[in-house]
Amino acid sequence: MSQHAGTKPGTAKSRTARRRTRRMPPLVILLPAVLGALLFAVPLVGLLGRAPWRQLPTLITSDLVVESIRLSMITSLAAAAISVILGVPLAWVLSRVNFPAKALVRALVTLPMVLPPVVGGAALLFALGRRGIVGQPIYEGTGFLLPFSTWGVIVANTFVAMPFLVITVEGALNNADRRPEHAAATLGASRLAVFTRITIPAISPSLIAGLVLAWARALGEFGATVTFAGNLQGRTQTLPLAVFVALETDRDTAVAISLVLVAISLSVLILLRDRWWSR
Repeated sequence: MSQHAGTKPGTAKSRTARRRTRRMPPLVILLPAVLGALLFAVPLVGLLGRAPWRQLPTLITSDLVVESIRLSMITSLAAAAISVILGVPLAWVLSRVNFPAKALVRALVTLPMVLPPVVGGAALLFALGRRGIVGQPIYEGTGFLLPFSTWGVIVANTFVAMPFLVITVEGALNNADRRPEHAAATLGASRLAVFTRITIPAISPSLIAGLVLAWARALGEFGATVTFAGNLQGRTQTLPLAVFVALETDRDTAVAISLVLVAISLSVLILLRDRWWSR
């Protein structure tokens, strides 16, 4: 009887057994989990092992790297700002307004997330290029040409980055408590006042997370940029494009630029850790 009582659920012995069970996963689960983690860790270790640590300060302060960093910061921050200006209203419409083509619009918004970046760049070129359906009238009327310009980099970055902000903000709007909004509307607040003073503050954590994600995605964009804006040093050559060029001529510089991008990406993950991994 005492032996049976000692193994009852809720006793110290049973709780210890459950903790051991949680700490010792089955080998059939543990092995692929370890292999999955190594898939991400080994390339990073290889990059760190190849890094020219002694020459690193000189390499990351060279004219090529400094110019690429400057251009990447300008274009990625501009893309993030445009994503907020256009993406937040778009997310609000997708969340709060019912219209017949809503599913189609949402699919179009998320398409750049799964579309090969090179295809996205080609689509931008055919639409906004000198002979594009939109680019040609603009060029003939104003002489302004987007491809192979810094503005072309910003457009390409916005195209691939804004979906991350829209999805994040739309999810926050769908889960937000709407009772404060209804109360404010009942008291006579306008829709714009409700949006700016109640809705935006309520979703501000998700808005910041979406903004950071959009900026990080824009900073690392390669395929759409090189297809639509080209790879011109000082004009369209961002950090990822500089890595691509340096891999063929100067491996040490390529590794140094890669480490800069890795450091920025890790900083973004650390910044958003409470949102993604908190209990």
